[in-house]
Amino acid sequence: MLVNYSLPYMGAALLIGLLGINRTMGFWGYFFGSLVLTPVVGVLLLLVSGSRTKPKIDDKKSR
Repeated sequence: MLVNYSLPYMGAALLIGLLGINRTMGFWGYFFGSLVLTPVVGVLLLLVSGSRTKPKIDDKKSR
C-alpha cells in the first residue's frame, strides 16, 4: 500500500522542486519543503514566493 502513494508523492515533490528552480528557495528548498510538509503546501509556497532577481551591474561604475 505504501508504494502506491510514495511514487506520486515523490513525483509531485520533484515537479514542485523543478518549478521552484528560479524562485527564492531554489530547487532543494521547494523539494524538501514539499517532502516534509505536503505537495499541497509546496504548491502554496511556490505561489506566494517571488522570483529571484539578479543584481543589476552598472557598467559605468565597473570601469
